[in-house]
Amino acid sequence: MKKNVLFISSGGGHLNELLKLSPLFDKYNYHIVTEKNKSTKYLKKEYNKKLSYLVYGTKKLLLIYPFILLINSFISLFYFIKYKPGYIVTTGTHTAGPMCCIAKIFGKKVIYIETLANIHSKTVTGKLIYKFADLFVVQWKSMLEVYPNAVYGGWIF
Repeated sequence: MKKNVLFISSGGGHLNELLKLSPLFDKYNYHIVTEKNKSTKYLKKEYNKKLSYLVYGTKKLLLIYPFILLINSFISLFYFIKYKPGYIVTTGTHTAGPMCCIAKIFGKKVIYIETLANIHSKTVTGKLIYKFADLFVVQWKSMLEVYPNAVYGGWIF
C-alpha cells in the first residue's frame, strides 16, 4: 500500500521547487496543495483531482493577510482530514505553515525543504518549522551554519 503524502507550497518559486519533486509523486498516494492564482490555474489540467487550492495570500496586504492566514488554516485542516497524509513535504512558505503545524499536532511527519533562494539567512517559515520538522533539508552547504541540525540535500533543480 502506498503512503499518503501531501506536497504543499505557496505559488511562485516555492511551487517551482516543489514540482521538481514530481518524479516522486507516483511512488505515493499523493496530493498537492498550493495557492490559487493566475499562475497556478494551469496545474488543474495536469493534476486534476490530485490538486487543491488555498486562498492566495501575500504579506504585502498587511491588513487582510491575518484573515487569509486564518482562513487557510481552516482549509488546511479540512484537507488534512480529507486526504489523511502520513507525511507533509513542503518547500514553504507561509501557505505551508499551518499544514505543517496541523500534521505535528496529529503526530505525522514533516519534511521541510528550505528554499534555494536563501544562501545565508533563514526564512520566516523555516525558523518556525525547523523547531519540529522530522527532516529539514537545505539546498546550500552554507545553510548548515544557519540550521545546524539540517541535512544538506543539494539543489532540487
